[in-house]
Amino acid sequence: MQRTHESLQLQGNRLAYWTGLQKEATICATTDLRRILPNRRTVRKGKLPVVLKTLICSHCRIARKSVRERGKETMKTILSSETMNIPEGVSIKVHAKIIEVEGPRGKLVRDFKHLNLDFQLITDENGQKKLKIESWFGSRKTSAAIRTALSHVENLITGVTKGFRYKMRFVYAHFPINASITNSNSSIEIRNFLGEKKVRKVDMLQGVSIVRSEKVKDELVLDGNDIELVSRSCALINQKCHVKNKDIRKFLDGIYVSEKGTILEE
Repeated sequence: MQRTHESLQLQGNRLAYWTGLQKEATICATTDLRRILPNRRTVRKGKLPVVLKTLICSHCRIARKSVRERGKETMKTILSSETMNIPEGVSIKVHAKIIEVEGPRGKLVRDFKHLNLDFQLITDENGQKKLKIESWFGSRKTSAAIRTALSHVENLITGVTKGFRYKMRFVYAHFPINASITNSNSSIEIRNFLGEKKVRKVDMLQGVSIVRSEKVKDELVLDGNDIELVSRSCALINQKCHVKNKDIRKFLDGIYVSEKGTILEE
């Protein structure tokens, strides 16, 4: 036992010398630690001195810290920016991250105050008006939000120029779904869904109109300028006709979106 204790003290001194003089090479010298440490049986039985255990833990902590610091050495993005052209017949106003788009079909407003971005209107050498979005010293998430904001503005421009049109179809196997449009094409009443007597009424969101298709049987047509309001109105209709307490793989009855597009065809 005395010889074993002396050998462990010697190993502890070697490890202390190694950790004191070679901290910069802790990651590369991890293989040398296996030759310094005693066998697994000694460690498992708890015969390792407290000093040696402390040195081992400090070595692992230094190695982990150096790996973390090495991973943080990344390049910072100083400026990220993208621009988009403003088509003719469309006017855009920017005030405190609030975008106002006006066109032939009306006006739409969207608030981008939750994004850490800069919006500004510019004019190029040819006199073309453009919208520029910038992000200074932004993270990857902030830089990705630039393209998202541009997509939202593009949807606003499409809404005030062409408008959005969604189409929905009735799906049923036995009980035919009956629907009637009320309140000047602003709400719908659904009857006989799965043979139920319940009347399901859905009000469209602001600026969305709904009509029955004249050419296609069992089809609804929803029109509007704001793509989010039109799509949410479709979602409200779809959610009203969910099958409860049955296997939805077999009972497929409902009202589903069949087509997405614009009112004015290109």
